[in-house]
Amino acid sequence: MFPIHDNLKGKTAVITGGSGVLCSEMARELGRQGVSVAILNRTAEKGVSIAEEINGAGGKAIAVAADVLDRSSLEKAKETVLEAFGHIDILINGAGGNHPDAITAVETYNEGPSEKSFFDMDETGFSQVFATNFTGTFLTSQVFGDELLKQEHPVIINISSMSSYSPMTKVPAYSAAKAAINNFTMWMSVHFAETGLRVNAIAPGFFLTTQNRDLLLNKDGGLTSRSQKILAATPMKRFGDAKDLLGALLWLVDEEYSGFVTGVTVPVDGGFMAYSGV
Repeated sequence: MFPIHDNLKGKTAVITGGSGVLCSEMARELGRQGVSVAILNRTAEKGVSIAEEINGAGGKAIAVAADVLDRSSLEKAKETVLEAFGHIDILINGAGGNHPDAITAVETYNEGPSEKSFFDMDETGFSQVFATNFTGTFLTSQVFGDELLKQEHPVIINISSMSSYSPMTKVPAYSAAKAAINNFTMWMSVHFAETGLRVNAIAPGFFLTTQNRDLLLNKDGGLTSRSQKILAATPMKRFGDAKDLLGALLWLVDEEYSGFVTGVTVPVDGGFMAYSGV
């Protein structure tokens, strides 16, 4: 269990995609640290159980409906959070994901009849994936940013990916969007540096989540060929656990620990980025 960061007590965090496997763990830990947590999802119901868990453990949390691609929806969510907690100190842009129409069935192109290739991807699906991961981060930061700037030590944490550094096969839209997140994180960090708002990102390695389970596990629970490649390239030889992200999160949101850190993307990947393959 992590030590309590006393100076986080009384702060308020907004987490988009807050009911997901990774972000829900972040929400629970921030709640344990004394942070009031607003869990945002497209439907409030998705975050209710997480909020109830935090409240049951003695923390403060609410579940709020918000679509990260709908400015008016985000504005309403901001009003709800302010009514409940009065201020916003931390924004975690966790909403994202992929779409079947933006994924190829093959890793490399082969001429002739084949499964879904680059030329078969749907433009709408590609645009949707980019929008959900990147445009949603931009809009949410824009809507909540003015409230963040009213606080003494505000923080934005974006969620990146291993695919932002070196694109994974089959998922070009997701990879491009996460690369944009890294760049946008740096841009925002410079733009807001003199205001005191710090902007950083966390790039998880390979974690089992609801969205990628079918890609990484067979129906019998065994590893897919893709999983075997991933673990062969991960020196620690395991998938990440959601709790593995919490140390980096607490470091980045705590002004006393990382007050001079802004514009970075922190890999939490079991050594994946460091390994050359030989």
